[in-house]
Amino acid sequence: MIWHAVKASHLLRSLLNLGWSIKRQKGSHRILSKPSYPDFTFAFHDREEIGPKMLARISKHTDLLPKDL
Repeated sequence: MIWHAVKASHLLRSLLNLGWSIKRQKGSHRILSKPSYPDFTFAFHDREEIGPKMLARISKHTDLLPKDL
């Protein structure tokens, strides 16, 4: 899979569209939840750019695909 860097706000919006929801938030740390998945901590500032390697790691926990961005 080929990943391209995206802004954290765009990634969060994509995860929410995939069925993840914000369970709670403290500062920039958001705990996302989805039925039958373990909770996922999203700890990025909205304007921060997330690189390809980090996106690949996130996809392992969330089933995110490059086409979902």
